[in-house]
Order: sequence, then structure tokens, then C-alpha cells
Amino acid sequence: MYVGIVVIFESALGYYQPQNEGTLLITTMDDAGNAHTRVLSRIVIEDTVYIAANHWPRAWYREALDNPDVSIDMDGESRPYRALPVTPAEDARLRHERALPLFVRFLMGFAPRRFLRLDPVN
Repeated sequence: MYVGIVVIFESALGYYQPQNEGTLLITTMDDAGNAHTRVLSRIVIEDTVYIAANHWPRAWYREALDNPDVSIDMDGESRPYRALPVTPAEDARLRHERALPLFVRFLMGFAPRRFLRLDPVN
């Protein structure tokens, strides 16, 4: 029954992709050169933007690791960014300052959480 709850929650979130002032759109490229756009929550700490892979479906995360040159649509503006793995210090800070509530982690099936830092490309 629990697995069913997680599947329904993750499927609904992936299908509806809710957007608000705390989200952004990331466009990544797969190995075949196809673009894929997803809605993600953004985390901003001291003018640095981070994103997190909080869910089991995370193709965008693997694509960003394989090809870190991504496009980000945020606040009505589209810009190129480089998506980079966070340092251990950044990871610890993000986990402390942006911890997910237990109930949310429960709904997401306790998926391992991974962070990326978005560095603007000039």
C-alpha cells in the first residue's frame, strides 16, 4: 500500500508539474541530443541558486551531470547555466537549512536527496 501511495504522489507531481514563484524550469539534453524540460523547486542561499533531486524519477539530474550546460527559465528570464555538484560544505548547509519535513520525505518514498549548484554562464 505504501509503494502505491508513493507511485501516485510521484506520478501526479510529474504529470502536473506545479509552478509558482519558488520554482524554475530546467532544460537538459539527453545522450541523443533531445531537450527535456522539468519544473523544479529552487533553493537560493546568498544569491547562489541550487536545485535538488528529491524524487525517484530523476532523469534530469543524470542528464545535468552528463551535460552540465543547461538552460534555466526563472522569473520570466531564460539564461544558460552550468549545473555542478555541490561541495561537501554546501551539501551539509543545504541539508541543514533546507531540510524536508518527514511527511514530505514519506510521500517521496525517502528518495536520496542530491543537490546541484547553478552557476551563471557569462
